[in-house]
Amino acid sequence: MKRKKISMKWKCFAYLLIFTVVLLIVLWLFQTVYLGVFYKQIKKNELKSAMNNLISSMETEDYNQSVQAISQSYDISVLIFDTEGNTLYATEYMPSRFLYETEFEIWYQKAKENGGEYAENRKWSPGDPRPQSDEPANTEYYAPENVLEFQKLKKMPGMPEPNIEETVIWVRIVLDAAGGEWVYLLNSVITPVDATVHTLRIQLICISAVMLILSLLIAWILAKSISRSIVRVNATAKELAKGNYNVIFEAGDYREIAELSETLNYAAKELGKTEKFQRELIANVSHDLRTPLTMIIAYGEMMRDLPGENTPENIEVIVEEAKRLTTLVNDMMDISKLQAGVMTLEPERYSLTESVEGVVRRFSKMLEPYGYQICFDYQEEAWVKADKEKLHQVIYNLIGNAVNYTGADKKVMVRQLCGEEWIRIEVEDTGEGIPEENLPYVWERYYKVDKNHKRAVTGTGLGLSIVKHILSLHGAEYGVKSTEDKGSIFWFEVRREKIK
Repeated sequence: MKRKKISMKWKCFAYLLIFTVVLLIVLWLFQTVYLGVFYKQIKKNELKSAMNNLISSMETEDYNQSVQAISQSYDISVLIFDTEGNTLYATEYMPSRFLYETEFEIWYQKAKENGGEYAENRKWSPGDPRPQSDEPANTEYYAPENVLEFQKLKKMPGMPEPNIEETVIWVRIVLDAAGGEWVYLLNSVITPVDATVHTLRIQLICISAVMLILSLLIAWILAKSISRSIVRVNATAKELAKGNYNVIFEAGDYREIAELSETLNYAAKELGKTEKFQRELIANVSHDLRTPLTMIIAYGEMMRDLPGENTPENIEVIVEEAKRLTTLVNDMMDISKLQAGVMTLEPERYSLTESVEGVVRRFSKMLEPYGYQICFDYQEEAWVKADKEKLHQVIYNLIGNAVNYTGADKKVMVRQLCGEEWIRIEVEDTGEGIPEENLPYVWERYYKVDKNHKRAVTGTGLGLSIVKHILSLHGAEYGVKSTEDKGSIFWFEVRREKIK
């Protein structure tokens, strides 16, 4: 069983909804899960920038004012010592200055061991007791173990929640202009972001709810708007598939749909013409088959039933009508092969002028009793390399078409024009001509401008269609020029072979 596919409207709806959900997930990740990571990285970068500014301005006058300004600007604590532990400059924006003073030797040694620079993160609580001076200098009173103790206190009923802060301590040893060492200690408190994350989480819940509702509404509107034109085109296409070629595809709301509608309108128009041509083809073929069959049957019955009617003239009529039937069947077989692409060429080098002259001579001899005049005008003999039999058929069909549609003077002019690289054959009649809008259709099978079927003097009505396919097979150029009430000129050009 064939599985039913999802409509475009619901696919668009699903895609837009998925996009909104993904957007919300990314927003949650960045605003809650990774907010602390981003915040800490930003604070570390600020600390680095402050250190560089302090060092670059150390030789300026009133350096103490510069230190105060930088400390206030970056919201950090700054202590600058000499190698003896004496305080040179200090700012007291942070309550953890005592850490620097009591642990100066530790920081100084760590910086020495690490090439003159050292950084460390620490967690502490303002409720912690200050370290005593008689404690070992390398004791880390504010190590993570203390944090764990405070976390245990949080679980005890009645105890207030301790405020644990994380700080970044950065130490750098810098040489002054006299060659002495200055020890820079910078401290930046990374404010806990838990409260901020909690606030953002509540906001995001509200925002997410609003965005989901809006996304559902917008996705539905967009999906319906996008699919509306396609649904309309699809419904019209179903009517076209049922054989209604008078349908009109509306342009639609988008450029692509408008272009598709124009293409489908053109296709519907051409399909309508094709169906019309098909009906005419059936009618014309039926007529062309019925006429000679009727004459053959009539003359045959007459010769059977009436004594003395078995004359050579009556037999000749039957033979001619049988030949006409044979020609019609052969033409239909030829055009079927040409359209199927199974007919191949057998090119050879021969005189095109001689071939045209032979066709003209044959038509003149056959139609001279009826008053037709067929003239051939050429200046020189021209040679080509082509399939002689098929190109002969082209010339025969073009002259036969001109004979059928020439004017009351019954004149047909055949011309040969030669260039260095090409040969052009023109066949001109003096008939009623063809309206310009009908010129593209004259190469169709059984196409007739007046739509009134008349029995051709020669040919079957398939001649121009056969001409078109044979010339296309040769890669030749062809066309028709016509003026109403003045006649038409059918022409083709083939590549010329030079005489060696």
